[in-house]
Amino acid sequence: MRKEDREVKELVELAEILSRCDTIRLGICDGGVPYVVPVSFGYEILDGKIAVYFHGAKEGRRAGLLATKPLVCVEADLCHGFPANGSGGYTCDYESVIGLGSVETLDGEAAEKGIRLLMEHCGIPGEGCPENAMAITRVNRIILNEISGKHRNLCNPNA
Repeated sequence: MRKEDREVKELVELAEILSRCDTIRLGICDGGVPYVVPVSFGYEILDGKIAVYFHGAKEGRRAGLLATKPLVCVEADLCHGFPANGSGGYTCDYESVIGLGSVETLDGEAAEKGIRLLMEHCGIPGEGCPENAMAITRVNRIILNEISGKHRNLCNPNA
């Protein structure tokens, strides 16, 4: 990372950034063309790594791509404003997380857990998904094997 003072390295801090994000973007390879999809999500720290859960239809472009190209990039960010930079211009105060991992499809109790984590993160704790909806829903998990974070000017507005 070019500006090491902005890097976020600690797993707990990376998870805290995710806790404040409402959407992640999945970068999926579609032949030689990137395909990016925003999704709501849930997450947990699992065996020392961040595991991200999301759901979607069992059919469609995203489902088809993930079945054949499970390696994805995950991105989440928060913009905290655009202050003057002290040199006559402006900058962005932000936090962001980027990770890589492979998508796996979950069933049974693991899928139900993924939905509960997603609902909790979306502000609806204690809710699951009705059986008829689960029948047409694919629940996925990505263990982020590589992850990095970055922030700017959160504590020092004059930086």
